[in-house]
Amino acid sequence: MTTFSEIPGVGKPAQRALEEAGYQALENLDGVEWADVLALHGVGVRGLERIQAALQEQGLSMQNAPEPEERTATFTSGNTGKNENKTEATSVDPRDYVEGLEGRRQAHGHLLLDLFSRATGTEPVMWGPTMIGYGEMHYKYATGREGDTFLVGFSPRKAKISLYGIEPTEELGKFTSGVSCTYINKPEDIDLAVLERLVKEAYERGPAGC
Repeated sequence: MTTFSEIPGVGKPAQRALEEAGYQALENLDGVEWADVLALHGVGVRGLERIQAALQEQGLSMQNAPEPEERTATFTSGNTGKNENKTEATSVDPRDYVEGLEGRRQAHGHLLLDLFSRATGTEPVMWGPTMIGYGEMHYKYATGREGDTFLVGFSPRKAKISLYGIEPTEELGKFTSGVSCTYINKPEDIDLAVLERLVKEAYERGPAGC
């Protein structure tokens, strides 16, 4: 888990406000409404943008987070070897990871493995303990933090399935969005043909920011 004191530019008033509100670590803010966090006394827009950027580095996001007022982040294909991202590619076989899931999460994982592999034409790679990614890119945020991550991917989480790197449209079906994540409850809620097309377009488009 990442403490707020580890994120450059997040002041002590914001750290205290977040901890008093029950958010003891960065990861606790995944899926939380941006406006609810911003309403906390001591939390400002700039600090919250830095927190959102740190969430994005882990493939996470607050709900309905706006685009930063100034975006000077850069995204390039491949990797540079300079990586401050705590979520890195691992040697775990994504298929073995999916096989270890229970119930419908396993079925959903296999379905998405097949769909993303067809759409990208590449092999999946585990990033961190729960994210499955395809392709690779290097990013550098305005805060100076930089690292490597994947172009598109997914995570079959318990609460909701997270889809990364796509630009969803209404024709996809039932979903909610963060800045860099699209959340669905289950594959049955969306049009899988549309998802496959969106994944293919995002992968072929390449790095375009989060």
